[in-house]
Amino acid sequence: MYKELSRHRIGIYEKALPNDLGWEEKLRVTKELGFDFLEISVDESDERRSRLDWDDETIYNLRRLCERYDIPLQSMCLSAHRKYPFGSHDPAIRQQAVIHIEKAISLAYKLGIRVIQLAGYDVYYEPADEKTHLRFIEGMKLSSKLAEKAGIMLAVEIMDTNYLNSLSKFEILNRAVNSPYFTAYPDVGNITGWNYDVCTELAMAMPHITQIHLKDTKKVKPGYDGQFRDLVIGEGEVDFDAIFKTFKATNCAVPLVIEMWAHDEDWRQNIIHAQRRLNTACEQARLPELFAE
Repeated sequence: MYKELSRHRIGIYEKALPNDLGWEEKLRVTKELGFDFLEISVDESDERRSRLDWDDETIYNLRRLCERYDIPLQSMCLSAHRKYPFGSHDPAIRQQAVIHIEKAISLAYKLGIRVIQLAGYDVYYEPADEKTHLRFIEGMKLSSKLAEKAGIMLAVEIMDTNYLNSLSKFEILNRAVNSPYFTAYPDVGNITGWNYDVCTELAMAMPHITQIHLKDTKKVKPGYDGQFRDLVIGEGEVDFDAIFKTFKATNCAVPLVIEMWAHDEDWRQNIIHAQRRLNTACEQARLPELFAE
């Protein structure tokens, strides 16, 4: 008999913590709150994109801090491609997309990051067409080859827009890219928000899933565009009890990440509230609790 798997490793998205905290404070708080790792954000802001240009002293000082607190930066949320998408009509923007993934892979390698989450947008601020879609596929093929060389997994997020809002669509994209280093990073909130059967989607794509975002959302309805962010877990319509039962049924062991945003002074209590809701889901599924009380 195989030994039954223990609890999932669980991380916290960097933006769930106040932006004015320094790295040491972020790592300390992450440890205090019972998480196993922190997911670093490299978004489209100049501040966070500048992390791609850190010198080695800055990088390895941060890595040593992670070792001191026993909180690795296991994954990177690379949403900077929203501003510089691979599918852009502008060749200069497409070249920036390549530069960003090259720098992200280099940074991840030095920090010990195992997974880079890619944004599932062919374009965001431009009109989409067949050419933007085909260029996005070519960008994913190139990115995957760069990742293969470094031994770092790429995982494309299932998004809050219609372009790549289900794991079914990912499976089609995956066949086109065809790399063992190109995988899925589902956001259960986004899948739910677009009214897909999230449990069926997860079970179908589980062999290609590297990591999972746990986020709450409100569903798209006639006359209502849904709400895809800024909710505390437990405030929306995501069925976490059913999702964790799916984890149990599929013997899913991939790491999980709570995705929320720290917009006010209640950020810590919001995280604790989310932890309790997820522990309840674990209990319902007869899985080990994620967090000690």
